[in-house]
Amino acid sequence: MNILTINLLFSTLVFWVAARIYVLPHLRGWGYERVLPPILLLHATRHLGLMFLAPGAIYEGLPAAFARPAAFGDLIAAMLALLALAALQWRHPVGRLFVWIFNVEGTVDLVVAIALATIYRAAPYMGAAYWIPAFWVPALLVTHYIMFVVLLRHWPRAAHGRKGSR
Repeated sequence: MNILTINLLFSTLVFWVAARIYVLPHLRGWGYERVLPPILLLHATRHLGLMFLAPGAIYEGLPAAFARPAAFGDLIAAMLALLALAALQWRHPVGRLFVWIFNVEGTVDLVVAIALATIYRAAPYMGAAYWIPAFWVPALLVTHYIMFVVLLRHWPRAAHGRKGSR
C-alpha cells in the first residue's frame, strides 16, 4: 500500500468521525437550508483541482490521463456547486435538482480521479498538489455523503417545486 492511499484512508476516517459526532446527529434539527450552503461553498473551491495542470505545483511526468480529468472534473464540480448554492439561496424550484446534479457529478469525479491516480501511478508526480488527495478529497467525499443523506432523508419532498412549503 502506498503512502497516498494511507493518507487518503486515514483522512477520510477522521472526517467521517467528525461528521458522525458533529453533523449527522443534528441534520434533522438543522434542516437542509442550514446544512447545504457551507458544504456547497467548500465544494465551490474545487477549482483548485486545476493545480494538477500547473507547472510548479506538480512534478514533470504527472500523467495527463489522470491530471486532465481530475482538473476539469473538479472545475465542473465547482461551477455546479455555485449554481446549486445560488438556486438554494434564491429558493428556486430547481434547487433540489441542481443539488442532485452537483452531488452525483462531484462524487463520480472524485471516484474517477482516485481510480485514475491509482491506475496511472500519479502520486509520485503530484508535488505540492499532493495535499488534494491526501486531505481535501477525504473531506469532499464525506461531505458528499452528508449531502446524499440530506437529499434522501432530510429534505421534505413537498419543498420540491412549490413555493411557501419551506
